[in-house]
Parts: sequence; structure tokens; C-alpha cells
Amino acid sequence: MEASRDPEFLPQDGPLREDVHRLGAMVGRMLAEQGGEGFYQRVEQVRTASIRRRREGRAVDDLAESLAGLDAAAAESLARAFAAYFQAVNTAERVHRIRRRRDYQREGSKPQPESLLDVMQRLKEQGVGADELLEWLYKLKVEPVFTAHPTEAIRRSLLEKEQAIVRALVDDFDPTRTPQERKEDDDRIFMALSAGWQTAEASPIRPSVQDEHHHVGFYLANPIYRIVPAFYEVLADALQEVYGVAVPLPRLLSFATWVGGDMDGNPNVGAETIANSLATQRAHVLEHYIADIDGLARLLSQTDDRVDFAPALLQRLELYREQFPRAAAAIRPRHADMPYRCLLTLMRARLEATLEEGHAEGYASAEELLDDLLLIVHGLIDHRGLNAGAYAVRRLIWRVRTFGFHLARLDVRQDSRVHDDALSALLQDDSWTQRAPAKRVVVLRRYASGEKSLERVDDAQAESLRAVFATLHESRGRYGKDAIGLYIISMARSAADVLAVLALARHGGFVFAPSPLRGEGAALQEASAPHSSPSPNPLTEGERANSVPLDIAPLFETVDDLKNAPDTLRALLDDPVYRAHLRARDDRQWVMLGYSDSGKDGGTLASRWGLQRAQVELLEVAQQAGIRLAFFHGRGGSASRGGARITPALMSSPRGSVAGVLRVTEQGEVIHRKYGIRALALRNLEQTVSAVLRASLRPREDEPREAEWREQMSALASDSRRAYRELVDREGFVDYFRAATPIDVIEQMALGSRPSRRRSMRGVQDLRAIPWVFAWTQCRSIITGWYGLGTALEQAATHGEAALVEMAREWSFFANLLDDVEMVLAKCDLDIAEAFSKLSGPLHESFFTLIREEFERTRHWVLRLKNSQELLRDDPRLSLSIRLRNPYVDPMSLLQVDLLQRWRATDRSDDSLLHALVACVNGVAQGLQNTG
Repeated sequence: MEASRDPEFLPQDGPLREDVHRLGAMVGRMLAEQGGEGFYQRVEQVRTASIRRRREGRAVDDLAESLAGLDAAAAESLARAFAAYFQAVNTAERVHRIRRRRDYQREGSKPQPESLLDVMQRLKEQGVGADELLEWLYKLKVEPVFTAHPTEAIRRSLLEKEQAIVRALVDDFDPTRTPQERKEDDDRIFMALSAGWQTAEASPIRPSVQDEHHHVGFYLANPIYRIVPAFYEVLADALQEVYGVAVPLPRLLSFATWVGGDMDGNPNVGAETIANSLATQRAHVLEHYIADIDGLARLLSQTDDRVDFAPALLQRLELYREQFPRAAAAIRPRHADMPYRCLLTLMRARLEATLEEGHAEGYASAEELLDDLLLIVHGLIDHRGLNAGAYAVRRLIWRVRTFGFHLARLDVRQDSRVHDDALSALLQDDSWTQRAPAKRVVVLRRYASGEKSLERVDDAQAESLRAVFATLHESRGRYGKDAIGLYIISMARSAADVLAVLALARHGGFVFAPSPLRGEGAALQEASAPHSSPSPNPLTEGERANSVPLDIAPLFETVDDLKNAPDTLRALLDDPVYRAHLRARDDRQWVMLGYSDSGKDGGTLASRWGLQRAQVELLEVAQQAGIRLAFFHGRGGSASRGGARITPALMSSPRGSVAGVLRVTEQGEVIHRKYGIRALALRNLEQTVSAVLRASLRPREDEPREAEWREQMSALASDSRRAYRELVDREGFVDYFRAATPIDVIEQMALGSRPSRRRSMRGVQDLRAIPWVFAWTQCRSIITGWYGLGTALEQAATHGEAALVEMAREWSFFANLLDDVEMVLAKCDLDIAEAFSKLSGPLHESFFTLIREEFERTRHWVLRLKNSQELLRDDPRLSLSIRLRNPYVDPMSLLQVDLLQRWRATDRSDDSLLHALVACVNGVAQGLQNTG
């Protein structure tokens, strides 16, 4: 890579420039070795032409012609070569984030922005005292939820190779490394690059639910498992430095997953996958505990002639010797004077017994394991062992407190229409689904309360759901209450949809039963006990025994559903049967907000405003009813599906909507970007918790002008949605979409275990939001992120542009929206989008003219309201990141256009062309990053 052809780097990014050059040169050498010198020169010619096209403002046609007509194998290799280049850029940027974090820590003059230390200092300056901060810390609950939406489904073997490259680059942070050591680093990097080139990016076989589980498990059981203790250490250090306090910290973090429980539209998910996922997660986390116990046993070599040991610990050791005689006999005689090591060896035996289902000597719960670990750590602290191993034991304690014996809570999701179909069979009422919600509520109350029982019938749908709830009941008893997350109702539109779940849960036998786990929750909540408060309305034993121990979350997805959500919640909270259920759930109601389908339904502006307004109104309903409301945000990776930087997103949210709780989906390539590398996973968790603290303790101040702004925003959202719907409802639009985007390729790709469509493709409403956004991103127009906004702003400006400027400058919600749209616009390339659009033949002129006009209109008004002459002027790092990738993404996009035309000409029967297309789609997705 020649320096003269590179984008201009920021002054502080010299090391990033060096890493980009270093990795780029290695990729070039690898391509020459693997594909031959001629192949490498061909790649360089195309790359140079792509750079020239950008710099000189040339038409796209010349570059497109140079790529036309390549045979499938050559096209696939070329696409993979460009993907390899910007994978190197991606890696270099990730490493640079680690470097910048270390620079802040080394210099020590000021904390890294958005770190826990930075936010605590800000809060203290704003008048937050230690007591107020600690009170909120004990309320804090942050739970990322990993979903099976792999729009960037990289194989685990390739993830491991990337980690090897990262480790080699991070090693080079050490200025004392010798030339020989640097050469060894280069050799490791080159080996990983070469092996990666010889590995297919993804399997051609559609992943099973189990495959998706292993993919998500890679992050949960590797980077995240490792860095959780470090997070709490950073939190404790920040508290000590800023407030001078050292207190037992509560558990702030937990993790959840949808993999194996998301039944919505996926016939491959049900009772069996729920059971398998929970069993697999249990095995994974126990195996990690065993490895950690082994490490502690090697570390804690204290002998009884040098230090004293607590009598309780020695008693536990003797008890375990009796319970595990074979393991005790295997302890080496020379280790007999090491009580900690002996006890840990026997704890290992007990964990191994726990792995065996139903073993009487195994740990009944994670609390029992914690009891053993606390015995050890207290013994160490009491006998001068704080710096002789106590810190290492504490790290395992934080892991057990966080992951329990379940690793991650399993959510379950199903479409409300599936529930209704099952109830229609169970009630033997063919007109059930046509009944008004109010009439269904009257019938459902008796079954939801347990007054009356549903009888089993010979119906596959009903039996499948009965098995799901029976499995949830059994799993709760086996793995503990923390193993089961929310039950989410897709397309929830009435109180009847929620009561239906209660009735079906009882039909499956999912009612409260005292847990067989001894002391359930005691040790996990130990740290927060001093700040916990009893329920204001404690249940009688009879009421508890008759309750359904499940948090049910209606999911409001479309713009209309969000608008009607307050009325739906009000009707639900007014229902006496449901209020009795909610009382058993500590008077807390979860509501899930859908960013994806609302965006697909009404466009970005209508979606964002619908979500904002719904939160305000739902909070008012909850306050009037005297219950606590918690939001679960169903965000995707792209701005079109709610993807956003966490701090501005939370700081621009309605006052009171965070209140110490953040539950949010992590999907697709976002998981890898946030959690693929340990240092970045730690940084992400710091930023997330810091943002929750800021938004909870010091939310944005009341703004008297906001009532007027909300009225203006409602008009903007209405105008924007109208413009958006005029496009997607226009005659021929579905045909245009299928011709002008690579949706037909995406549907052929093995991206996930569930189908890309909900039903037959009658219209946009039947396409899932992920492939919808993915397809428009691939063709580089990304209309899902901006279409309709320009028209709305232009119409509003006719009534007063100054009001819009004021909103953009002083209202964080509107400013954050414009920032996200600006980022999407910067990633668009309308010339390349036009090349895709021409694939639609006669539909091109009528649709693309509208798209280009609206793009220019939106770009004009975004820049005007931000008082800027160019996109991303105020975000030079993101601008640089996009410019670094464009020379590699552009050729793949144009290759894709040519290959699409040829593949469709074969009636989509040429598999070699399809393989080349898949390589292009994967490459563009990795280049643009937040794709779906």
C-alpha cells in the first residue's frame, strides 16, 4: 500500500497508519503467494482504479467495465482478495482502540472518555454524592441479549485466527521487543492470514440451531467470561479513586440469549432446542469453572506449617474427603499439607459430578459452589492472604455470580398468532382468531387464573406449545430461576395476547413450585442484600403456589402498534387476573420495543419518533397503575434497525426510561465488533454501564420547549412516513426491490436457521427486517436509513426553518437522529446503487429517480441543519474509516452487479456464479460493518 494513495490519517493515529500499511503489505504478499504474481497485480490494478475513481470523481462505468465478464472463479478470488484487505483494516482499527485505551491509562492525566472513571468524575462534578451513587449501583441491571441474527456469520476458526493477529499486534506495543521477536510476530500474522485465505468464510450448509448456539457461545464463554472480573475491578478502582469508598459491589451484569428459544417464524426451534441449549450452556460454564478451579489449586499452595486455616474450611475439607473418597485418594501425599489445594481438588470432583445429570453428590446450585469459594477467600483474607491468592479467587466468584450454572438466561419468543391458532384448537372454537380482543379476554381470564384448565387435544401446534411450557417448567427446577429469561410475544396488540400466554403456560404445567435448589439466590444476591427492600405487597403462600413464574413481555413492533401500545398496556394493567400475576412478579412489567419492523414499516424517522413517544406514554401508564416498567430494546446492528452509539442513545432517551435498567439485543456483526476481543469487550461493557449510570442519575434536564418540539416531530414523522410508504406501496415496488438488490442471493445464503420470509412474499410486510435492511445496504443506497426524512424536513422548513435548526442544535433526540442519518448517507454510493437499479430494467427510471432525488434532498437538509458543507465533518475518525474501506468495497459491489445479471440469466441455476456472489455479499457486509 503506497502512502501517497492512502486517506489522510489523524495526527494521533500514526500507529494505526503503520498497522494498516504493515497488514496491507502482508495481505499483498499472501495474495501473490497463494494466487500468483499475476493475480496480485490484477488486484492492485483494480484497487488503484477504484482509488482513482474516488479521488478524481470519475464515473463508475470505467471501473465496472474492467470487472465485467470475469469467470466465476476469478470473480470469487478477486472479491475475497478485497475482503482480505479491509479485514486487515478492521483488525488494525480494533487494535488501535486497544492502543488508545492503554495510552489513556499510561498517561494518567485524564480518564478515557466514557470510561467508568470518567463518568464518575462527571457525576461527582454534577453533585452526585457517594450515597446516591451507591444507591443507584445497587439498582443497576445491564443485560446484553445475544440473538441468532448472523448477517456476518464468520466461522469460529476464522475468529480465532483474527485473535491471533490481534495478539501479535498488541505484543508489538512493547517498544523493547527485539527485531527477532518482531519477525516472529510477523510470521504469526502471515500464517494466520494464509490459513484464513485457505478457509471458506462460511459453511455452505445452513446453520442449525446448535451451530448458532456454538457461535454465540464462542463470545459468552471466551472473551466475556474472561473479562467480567476485570470489569468489577475497574468499577471498584473508579469508586475508590473518585469517592474514596470500598464496598462490596452488587452484581450489575448478566447475559441472555435467544438461541434455541426464538420460535418466531422458525420451525426448527421448540421444546427440544430449549432443553438442549440450556443443557449445553450448563456444560460449557461448568467446564470453565473446572479449568479455573485447576488454576486456583496450582496457585494456592499454602501449607499448614506457614499459615493458619479457618476451622470451617478444614471441616469442609474433611466432609469432602468422605464424599469423594476416590478423588481424595488421588491427592498426592506431598500435597497433604496444602488445605486450599486439597479442598479445590475435591471441589473439582464435585463439579465433575455436577456435569453428570442427577448425580447426588454434585452441586445442587451455583450458590453451593459460591459458598465453598467464599470460605476460601475469607480464609485467605483472614490469614494474610489478600495478596497471596484472594484476588484470583474473587475473579472466579464474580464469574459464578454472573453466569451461575446457566451461563446466560434463555429468552423464548413466539408470534401471538401462533398462540391464537393453538387456543382455537384447544377451545375447539374455529372462530377464535376472529373474535374481538375484549371477548377473548373474558374467556381467557378463567384459564389464565387457573380457575379452569385447558384439555389436551390432538393438534400439533397446541401440543408443541404445551411441550415448550412443560420444558420451561422442568428447566427452571433443574437449572434455577435465573436460567429462564423473558417470554416475548411478537405482534402483541391486546391484553388478550398476554393472557393467552398465561393460559398456555398453565396448560403446560408451568406454575410455581418451590425450587429444589438449596438457598436459591442467597449467595448471588449477597452483595446487594443491604440495599434490597421487601415487596410492598407480599404474597401469601397460596397465591405464590398458584402463580406462573414467568415474565411476559409484549413486543410492540410496527409504527401503529407502538402508537397503540399505551392503550394495550393500560387494558392489561386494568385486568384483575393479570394484576395478580404481576404482583407475583414484584410488580414489574417488561415491554419490548421493536426497532426493526417499525423501521421497515414506516421508515427511520417515523420509527424513531414512534419509539420515543411510546416510551413516554408507556411510562405514564405504568406510573398511574403503580407498577415499575422496564424496557427491552430490540436493536439491530444498522441505524435502520436501531443500531446506535450507546451513550448518545441513552442520553437522548425519555427521562425515566432507563432508571438503572438496560436490556438490549446484540445481533449479527455487532456481537463480533463489541465482544470479539477481550480488551474491546471490557471497553464496551464500561461504556454501556457508564451510559446507564449517567442516564439514570443525571438524565437530560427538563426542557420547556420540548412540548412544542414533540408536536413538530409528530408532524415530521407523519410526513416522513407518508413519503416512505408512497415509495414502498408504489405499484411494482416489490418487483423492483427483488431486481435492484441482491435479495435473491441473500435468500440463498446460509445466514441462519430460520427462513428469510414469514409467509409468501405478497409485499414488504412479509419480508423479515434483517434481509430487508441487508439487501438495501448491499446495493449501497441504504434507503432504509434515510428515505422520507428529506421530504419531511423540506415541508417543515416552509413553516419555519429556524425551529428545525433550534431542534437540531438543542434537542438531543433530534440531534442524535441526524447524526445517525448522516453516518448512513456517508456510507451510501448512489452511482453504484444506480448500477444495481438498472438491473430492474423498465422499473429503473420510475423508482431510482425518486431515490436519487430523495437522497439529495435528505443530504441537503441534514447538512443545512448541522451547518456543514460535508458529511461527517465533525466525526473525522468515522470519515477516515469509511474512506479506508471504499477502494475495496466498491469493486466488490460492481462485481456483484455483473454477477447478478449473469446468474439471473441462467435462471439462478449456475452454482459457481452463486458462490462468487456470496463472496461479494460477505465481503461488502464486512466492509460496511453495521449492515443488518
